[in-house]
Amino acid sequence: MLKEAEFYLPEKEGVRCLLCPRECFIPQSKYGFCRVRVNKENKLYTEIYGEVSSFWKDPIEKKPLYHFYPGSTAFSIGTIGCNFACDFCQNYSISQKKSFTRYFSPENIVEMAKDTEGIAFTYNEPTIWYEFVYDTAKLAKETDLYTAMVTNGYMNEEPLKKLIPYMDAFNIDVKGEKDFYEKLCHAPFYDVFNSVRTVFENDRHVEVTNLIVPGWNDKKEQIEEICKKLYEISPEIPIHFTRFFPHHKMRDRNPTPLETLEIAEKIAKETGLYYIYLGNVGRIPDITYCPGCGEAVIRRRGFDVLKNRIKNGRCTCGKKIYMKG
Repeated sequence: MLKEAEFYLPEKEGVRCLLCPRECFIPQSKYGFCRVRVNKENKLYTEIYGEVSSFWKDPIEKKPLYHFYPGSTAFSIGTIGCNFACDFCQNYSISQKKSFTRYFSPENIVEMAKDTEGIAFTYNEPTIWYEFVYDTAKLAKETDLYTAMVTNGYMNEEPLKKLIPYMDAFNIDVKGEKDFYEKLCHAPFYDVFNSVRTVFENDRHVEVTNLIVPGWNDKKEQIEEICKKLYEISPEIPIHFTRFFPHHKMRDRNPTPLETLEIAEKIAKETGLYYIYLGNVGRIPDITYCPGCGEAVIRRRGFDVLKNRIKNGRCTCGKKIYMKG
């Protein structure tokens, strides 16, 4: 569905999109990098309002969000397009191609989510679906549904701040240094820790994911830098170090060695981060430890919560746990 976009400015011979740090200049009848925002008669339009490519009911732990309504189910939806073009993308069939979609209104989505605890905007990059995400999240907040966004964090501050009141949780993918963004994601570098800080300082739940790709962001110094930046915002923010597997344009690469993720876990602990998880490694069980007494407060197997000892947001020792729900 075609709908006029937010966050753009008309300029001579085109429009300037202000949604993400690319700030694409888009001439008449042309598209931005995301391939879903088009200039028509010097107005910017989104072509994907309500256009859903994928939907499913997922455990919230799959996002991954481990400290947000643990054990709950989220109605997960995605569209097509992305403001990145990652060589390793697992969802390239919808993020980098114009695959089949079906229109649903915000009211449709809220109705379809009524037997779950919330709605998660995921699969491709939700930022480029901004207008629909905003309208759907705002409507969801009129019910008892929570809202969550799985994002690369590559969004300008003004649209992010407008969205935050209607988005309960974010998982933000922090990828690495300048070379990683420019050469593997094909995006001008922007420090997405700005988005992490904005979300956290505006009292919304946030967790961080770092996909470790061998030869790109797996050096000890690179992992230390990410951990230090996160610690400066808050040691309470959970971090998920995720194992790379060959995909898309990087099928000739080897998976991330488990030893590398274990080193990352050790570095994060030494930095002082409280909650550290390893993804795509098949560890059983996956445990949340109390940063006060060190006891296991949540035990998981895969995406299933086996035991949750947190009551009223605290461990039995009295330590407050960074947790929502």
